[in-house]
Amino acid sequence: MKEYKILGEKDTRSGFAEGLLQAGKENENVVALCADLTPSVRMDLFAKAFPERFFQVGIAESNMVSIASGMALSGKIPFVGSFAAFSVGRTYDQIRQSVAYSDTNVKIAGSHAGITLGEDGATHQILEDIGLMRMMPNMVVINPCDFNQTKQATIAAAKYDGPVYLRYGRPKVPVFIPEDMPFEIGKAIVLNEGTDVTLFATGHLVWQALEACKQLESEGISAEVINIHTIKPLDKESVLNSVKKTKCCVSCEEHMFNGGLSDAIAQTLAMNMPTPMEFIGVDDEFGQSGKPMQLMEHYHLMAKDIVIAAKKVIKRK
Repeated sequence: MKEYKILGEKDTRSGFAEGLLQAGKENENVVALCADLTPSVRMDLFAKAFPERFFQVGIAESNMVSIASGMALSGKIPFVGSFAAFSVGRTYDQIRQSVAYSDTNVKIAGSHAGITLGEDGATHQILEDIGLMRMMPNMVVINPCDFNQTKQATIAAAKYDGPVYLRYGRPKVPVFIPEDMPFEIGKAIVLNEGTDVTLFATGHLVWQALEACKQLESEGISAEVINIHTIKPLDKESVLNSVKKTKCCVSCEEHMFNGGLSDAIAQTLAMNMPTPMEFIGVDDEFGQSGKPMQLMEHYHLMAKDIVIAAKKVIKRK
């Protein structure tokens, strides 16, 4: 198995902060709007560096999206930021009409996504955001896995011409993606080659998949690990090439089965190459209050759960 060194632990929202700052330095048209959560969603670095390009709209997320759409039509590249439960859940109509339908160059930043928001509980957590955004025509959906990849994804989103949903999280997680690893929207990354089972993972579950791969290897099982950082457009070629070799797969995500990575891969396989598949994710439940790792354990999103799923799906080949 290819070894990935832990380069420290950082939250992915800080990767967004660094990426947004870099994007702002590279292009003076990049602007940022926030709905009263500037430090929490890590837009404070950009606000300090470019105060004339930062707009605090208050607790008015829907207005924020509408303002951003107008700015995009005037040639700006706006990033709108809030907790994902609000930047997506509270603004769906505005995103649909003023961003996706109008195909405006707005970047929607969803911080504190998934259950690892932790103690704030179900009202602030969101497990359906990928599905909501994936179903939106014209929308690109990106869910990076660590600090370095979130920084890369933010810079790439700024350069992409069109609507983007960028999802990131609150807790500190291992940093293992090298700074110089290429990032391309819509192009999956094979982190480890294997022959017995494919582990498709996104976001915080990529590291868990690598840990599962290590355990499986110790038991003589060869797992291929693919980082699906872009859920839409899905890299169908990489998905099909891998399962053609391994003949089975497991999808791993901090999201509902419905609408997320699981659905995207299952649809691709059903239409092109029906393949035994198992799912690691949340099965039609809301989140709840608890420590991030306690919740990961409770919803069976850990490496040990991926190992169990991998062994189960191998038996179904």
